[in-house]
Amino acid sequence: MGTILEFLGSDHHACDNVFASAEEAVARKEWDSARSLFDRFQAAMARHLAMEEDVLFPAFESRTGMSGGPTEVMRIEHAQLRDLLQAMADAVAAGNRDSYLGLSETLNMLMQQHNLKEENMLYPMSDRVLGAERDSVIREMDAHAI
Repeated sequence: MGTILEFLGSDHHACDNVFASAEEAVARKEWDSARSLFDRFQAAMARHLAMEEDVLFPAFESRTGMSGGPTEVMRIEHAQLRDLLQAMADAVAAGNRDSYLGLSETLNMLMQQHNLKEENMLYPMSDRVLGAERDSVIREMDAHAI
């Protein structure tokens, strides 16, 4: 079936691609397209964060007994991502190009750092500790709807 790293890493890339398309549309002031693309990005991010928080993190914590470690840090960063996404939603709804692009730059830096932590630490750890449970966790994440 593959690994958690492959599954969620691929989802990171899919989110990144929609994010870049939305940013390009905002930069060109193509507001209808920008709003549509941002809505897609925000929905993709909501699903990604929910897959981690509702499925992966509880499975990891249950298997390791760690609830205050890497998953706690990721949840804190997820809250920061959500705050930035909401501010960006407000900016795109208002057609505020400069605000959106400034927030987008901040979000991009935070996402890059966050994704590196997940892809280099949390996901490989999850693949190791979940072992035989890994495939069922991936299936559950894949089926997860928000």
